[in-house]
Amino acid sequence: MIVHGSWSSAADWEAVSAKLRADGNQVTVVNLPGHGTDQTSITSISLQGYVDAVKKAINGSKEIVLVGHSFGGIVVSAVAEQIPLQIKKLVYVAAYIPQNGESLLTIANTDAASQVGKYLQIDEKAGIAGIAKEGIASTFVADAPKGVQDYVTTHFRAEPLVPLASPVMLSAANFGRVAKIYIHTYNDQVNSLALQQKMVKATDITRFYGLPSSHTPFVSMPLTLAAIIAGEAK
Repeated sequence: MIVHGSWSSAADWEAVSAKLRADGNQVTVVNLPGHGTDQTSITSISLQGYVDAVKKAINGSKEIVLVGHSFGGIVVSAVAEQIPLQIKKLVYVAAYIPQNGESLLTIANTDAASQVGKYLQIDEKAGIAGIAKEGIASTFVADAPKGVQDYVTTHFRAEPLVPLASPVMLSAANFGRVAKIYIHTYNDQVNSLALQQKMVKATDITRFYGLPSSHTPFVSMPLTLAAIIAGEAK
């Protein structure tokens, strides 16, 4: 099961999910409320709402390999805390891994190497966070073909602000018991490699991979990413 990140949607993972399915894997890509074509009102969107959407997709299933990209790492961590016995493994892809009490914003604000800050546009009244148009391609999809960069820039959608600022409560008894691996993205301009490595060390993750990609390997290296995910799902 795959959970996308901020300023993204389930549709962005089509190349990866198609490859996984073609190779015989069962795959669900969860579209979080307020993303893609979902029109959930900004005022009703919360981090727990994201977690509930993933738990609903899991339903009663067990042995779930839960993949989280970017902010999706926050979501899957919270899911693992709430239903640890149903989760076989967490796979973090260029993802944020919270410690107990941290939010996406508290983690991201420590990343001096990230390029997001210079383009971030927060509208507290509207409850959204956007990225200046001129910074979208270079920050998120620098290694994608120009046609893809143009599409992403044109279809970029503001992100609900509340979930980004919401802290995650985690425990060693629940979250701590779930196996975890990490897929680093070496040329990441959103979540820098230095921060990725810091979070991996803080979480005691000892199994990890590295891709020479931007923040979005599901766009630039979908087959390689799918192969790693499939291998970890066995």
